[in-house]
Amino acid sequence: MTDQDRVVDSRSSDGGRTIRRRRLCLSCKRRFTTYEKTNDGLKLKVIKRDKSRVPYSRDNVLGGLEKACYKRHVSAEQIQGIADKTEEHIFRRYDKEVPSTVIGELAMKYLRAVDNISYIRFASIYREFASASDLIKEVTRAIDEAEPLEQLKLFDE
Repeated sequence: MTDQDRVVDSRSSDGGRTIRRRRLCLSCKRRFTTYEKTNDGLKLKVIKRDKSRVPYSRDNVLGGLEKACYKRHVSAEQIQGIADKTEEHIFRRYDKEVPSTVIGELAMKYLRAVDNISYIRFASIYREFASASDLIKEVTRAIDEAEPLEQLKLFDE
């Protein structure tokens, strides 16, 4: 049996790692979309703090973000978006190996823009604070670098 559809349009996204194809069913004349993803992540190794190397896993990134965002007003789409941005950044700059510190710092950077509390949670685990004063320093820094509330109100109106 031959294919019963044809490709109408193709576009790349996710920094070239995903191909979005619009297709037309030749039988019923309906259009639908398919996505093709590359398996680049399988080739990329993560250099952990103990210098061991493990295959990159998006699930590990998502797991850490989900734990940090537990019972916070951060949607699943926002968590996926943070993981997407993190991946896009690392796949653009690293082809074989990436330090886990780079992944963690990127995830924190993007998470911080979404929710400060989730950011602090993630940072407290990722950075392995040795004392309460380390945590307080990070919270103080997050407060000092946060956008003023007046600016945020301008965009809500």
